[in-house]
Amino acid sequence: MRKIGIIGGTGVEDASRFGTLEPVTVKTPFGEAHCLKTTLNGHEVYFMARHGANHSLPPHKINYRANIFALKQLGVTEILSFTAVGSINVALRPGTFVVCSQLLDFTKNRVNTFFNGEGGKVAHVDFAYPYCPVVRERVIHALMQLGLRHCKQGTYVVTEGPRYETAAENKMFACLGGDVCGMTNMPEAVLAREAEICYANVSVVTNMGSGFAQRALSHEEVTAAMELQGRQILAVMEAYIKDTETPLHSCSCREALKEYGGFHCEDFQ
Repeated sequence: MRKIGIIGGTGVEDASRFGTLEPVTVKTPFGEAHCLKTTLNGHEVYFMARHGANHSLPPHKINYRANIFALKQLGVTEILSFTAVGSINVALRPGTFVVCSQLLDFTKNRVNTFFNGEGGKVAHVDFAYPYCPVVRERVIHALMQLGLRHCKQGTYVVTEGPRYETAAENKMFACLGGDVCGMTNMPEAVLAREAEICYANVSVVTNMGSGFAQRALSHEEVTAAMELQGRQILAVMEAYIKDTETPLHSCSCREALKEYGGFHCEDFQ
């Protein structure tokens, strides 16, 4: 039995397709985290609404450490995250699912590690390849199986928010190799790596980014686009969870802190 975490963002907070849902509140050293538990195809699934049940948390106020730590405490070993993004690559049009392969971190004011030196705990995790190849393989297979328009790789530019990017910033990001822009993949991705949890991101292109779009962007437009693709997103989640056929390569995510003795929740109590 797999224990799977699904982290949803804008427009995908409704997990009712997963059947009977049990609310779960987890107390962590970093605050409480909330999720919904269900069983699908014999696997435990924990669905977490990144922005809160009522979308009340902006990207820079999300308690990323509590969320990832809670999933670790629950025994989750793999996380599939979904994010709404703007495209700064003209080949990636709205409606495209991008299985990210790299990221550029331009966040500024977020705590991005579990190891701040408290209690003498310091660690330097390898983050050359931010996303787990095993989870990426499985979700790519799901997208192919469903026949959805997707890109098998892409670089996610993470900005601080909550404002959208300037046209000049997006031009710079594109020159640096960025493909899509969003506000939530960091520190989520690196915290999952520190916690030795396999993690991958599926970015759903909702709009062309500023400087690449013909008009100003609104949050309502992003939310509406995600809601329009809501059924597809939930279908991807379900296909990913049920997949038993994808030939998987190995990964080192679950040994990311091996040289430090591994990641143990009890060390933070």
